Amino acid sequence: MNETIPREAFSFLQDLQKNNNREWFTDHKKEFKEVEREVKQFFNQLYELLNKHDQIDRMKMFRIYRDVRFSKNKTPYKTHLAGSFHRIKPRLRGGYYLHIAPNNETFIATGFWDPNKEDLHRIRKEFEMDASELRKIIHEKSFKNIWGELEGDEVKTAPKGFTKEHESIDLIKKKQFIFTKKFTDKEVTSRDFMDKVNESFKAIRPFFDYMSDVLTTDLNGVSLID
Repeated sequence: MNETIPREAFSFLQDLQKNNNREWFTDHKKEFKEVEREVKQFFNQLYELLNKHDQIDRMKMFRIYRDVRFSKNKTPYKTHLAGSFHRIKPRLRGGYYLHIAPNNETFIATGFWDPNKEDLHRIRKEFEMDASELRKIIHEKSFKNIWGELEGDEVKTAPKGFTKEHESIDLIKKKQFIFTKKFTDKEVTSRDFMDKVNESFKAIRPFFDYMSDVLTTDLNGVSLID
């Protein structure tokens, strides 16, 4: 039987939004620990399901404590629960993320959040040469019905060394390559939420396979991995 996200998780996070201070949190620490335990069980089962159709080397559930040292927002706690799933590198690229938040703000995300300078340049050079394969993947109907449009920050005109008149400048100027999908609170606490998340992540594989191939080969298609 699938694990579920308990309704108590949303209740706790909503209360935390209104009482984001150490005194309140300390008084409700036992409640938080129970919510955290149940949500982590969900994440652990999702990890097992992902490994049936992908190769995930680890799952990381993020701490609820905020690092306020360099932030204007000094509230001590995050008002969401989240975790990430890391594919086995260097052969497999990309990653999965699940963000649990009340008021219909839960979402899943996948793709490339912060590619390093070398990877970003390699991706852009691929698009400069031929972006038709990627466009075919992300515009396929069943893929688009689940994930919608490719998202991510981008430069205003064209990266250095590329022309803004290029036919694929819409892809070349991106700095991130992300897909996101939102869920309502009702969907998140339903019995089939686990399956919906898993199937959505499974559907991203053509994109991951393409990007992994790009990032593990040179422009001539020669493998960069020993």
